Amino acid sequence: RTHVVRLANMYSEEQVQLYERGYGKDPAGLAFEAIKYAKERRYDVVLVDTAGRMQDNEPLMRALSKLVALNNPDLTLFVGEALVGNEAVDQLVKFNQSLIDNSSASAGTKSVIDGILLTKFDCIDDKVGAAISMTYITGQPIVF
Repeated sequence: RTHVVRLANMYSEEQVQLYERGYGKDPAGLAFEAIKYAKERRYDVVLVDTAGRMQDNEPLMRALSKLVALNNPDLTLFVGEALVGNEAVDQLVKFNQSLIDNSSASAGTKSVIDGILLTKFDCIDDKVGAAISMTYITGQPIVF
């Protein structure tokens, strides 16, 4: 909730409409409701930000795959920290594989990431190779 309050204080409702319904709810269903809400109001863009997911936490990764399968997003981005180096490569590979495995089982289609967003990229020095590996392994660009 802290981030929602912060965002609400930074932007007026005319600039950014936040759809927040608290914790403990099904992320896939909540995203579905938010997209429906946005369509009814003719918004062009809906950004769904999920809680951080540990790539080895199977229930969380299944929930993420369900979110993607149910809502069929136009764009799915992997967000990771550039500072963690090769650990980010491992996170990305497992994240992407989980999307492939779980979405194909539930929706009959395979879903993969469309791009990579790396935070703290301005702070890295010798860990830049991990970013190159991420694009090579997935074939997807770093979008920011």
